Amino acid sequence: MDTIEFMKRALAEDVGRGDLFERVATPKKAAGKIVAKSQGILAGVPYGDALAKLLGFDLVWEKSDGEKFGPGETIARVYGDSVTLLKAERTLLNTILHASSIATKARAFVEAAGEKIKVLDTRKTRPHLREFEKYAARVGGVVNHRFGLDDCLMLKDTHLNVLDLEDLGAFITHARSKIPFTAKIEIECEDLEMAKKAMEAGADIVMCDNMEIAEIQAVVAYRNERYPNVLLEVSGNVTLQTIAQYAQIGVDAVSSGSIVHQAVWPDISMKIDA
Repeated sequence: MDTIEFMKRALAEDVGRGDLFERVATPKKAAGKIVAKSQGILAGVPYGDALAKLLGFDLVWEKSDGEKFGPGETIARVYGDSVTLLKAERTLLNTILHASSIATKARAFVEAAGEKIKVLDTRKTRPHLREFEKYAARVGGVVNHRFGLDDCLMLKDTHLNVLDLEDLGAFITHARSKIPFTAKIEIECEDLEMAKKAMEAGADIVMCDNMEIAEIQAVVAYRNERYPNVLLEVSGNVTLQTIAQYAQIGVDAVSSGSIVHQAVWPDISMKIDA
């Protein structure tokens, strides 16, 4: 969904059958500013611009996507008629707040990793908001994992439970004849033995899911010795406190759903001057 359509739907949700203030107030020239009351990383600029275009007000940014903001700093200024600015206020703020919360969480993960490995998001996104939330994660510096079931064949534990693991190689050979040429195959593994099977079967990516550090190190050693082209991803219990450990042991990436679903909104408000 493009930004215009996204913001059109967001605005319609808030306006409902019509802004009652618009019925009773006479529009007059007004200006305002969006002010930060806490720290964060800004995201949402193209969506804010789309809303301004839809409603016909001027939105002038003083911060850019990916830039830090702090208490008391002005993020943007708005100019237009008073009724329009007040109609736009909550939709504009909600968009910036939600996107910035994810960008802020994403940046914290990237900084904790020390840029030694890729930090990935997941498909744990809110319904209808995946594109928006993954955009916000990118603004914070995270690399997107797959967007959906159609761009990478991932075999998780639930998939593996219905497959014949003794003939996993044959299944992967069959899968490669059916999926797009550019699509990768990733296999979720819970221990070293399963990781070995996955590499031997021809997986492009092996996910070390909820493994202890020592076992992940064993997977890395086995990969480096026998299958150097296989990528290793760590998932499960990846936190700001543990990510630095994973960055030191030779895996290629870590993924965490908490970048999106545990992001906390910063404190941002709009002030309107008549």
